[in-house]
Amino acid sequence: MRPLPRIMVAPNGARLTRADHPALPVTIPQIVACARDCQAAGADGLHAHVRDAAGRHVLDAGLYRELLDELALQAPGLYAQVTTEAVGRYSPAEQRALVRDLRPRAVSIALREILAEPDQAETARFFAFCREAGVEVQHILYDADDVARLGQMLAAGVIAGEGLAVLLVLGRYATGQLADPGELDAPLAALRALGAAPDWAVCAFGPPETACLLRAVAEGGKVRIGFENNRVNADGTVARSNADRVRDFRAQLVAAG
Repeated sequence: MRPLPRIMVAPNGARLTRADHPALPVTIPQIVACARDCQAAGADGLHAHVRDAAGRHVLDAGLYRELLDELALQAPGLYAQVTTEAVGRYSPAEQRALVRDLRPRAVSIALREILAEPDQAETARFFAFCREAGVEVQHILYDADDVARLGQMLAAGVIAGEGLAVLLVLGRYATGQLADPGELDAPLAALRALGAAPDWAVCAFGPPETACLLRAVAEGGKVRIGFENNRVNADGTVARSNADRVRDFRAQLVAAG
């Protein structure tokens, strides 16, 4: 397992469009150009969603292959992570099928989504496949209950403690989807109590993103930043681009020492 990027950019997500921000990348050329700009601004990873011709989020192995090939050519050295996000549209079986077909180097998987599969043996086989195929899984956890589920999977041997990577999400289910730095306390405490020493990162919804990510870094974590979660800089102005968000956050890191 490679370590998670220190700064992973999530430039588009599954739901937003260019009506939300004119610089939101939707097509593969737009995503690749955004990735190059963000890499130049200081990001060392990309969390990517692909869209179909109508702009809808899709779990499409062919589109992901095209994107990953272009990123390897145009943004060499950038950690590229795909997603299995269901968006209420895809089943655990379809999520697993994407990973088995694509065999990406890195993928993010929401634990609560993949565990919606009633056959626990199927889930165990899937995570065994990921280990054997060298697919680096970052487990997305939305709250302390998700951390407890992760602990159960670790205890059962379904998920390996070695090379464990997680993403703690702040604000996703809060009113107005606004995160708060204090929201990190419960899931981080629960994560540390597992004793698994995971590689962990944080993403946070809404304008409090910067404050939440600074708190994560202060606690020894890494960050995922970008338009998927927030489009506002620390001073309250709307960011011009995802690269602008990366530059702004790096400036805040320097200012915070």
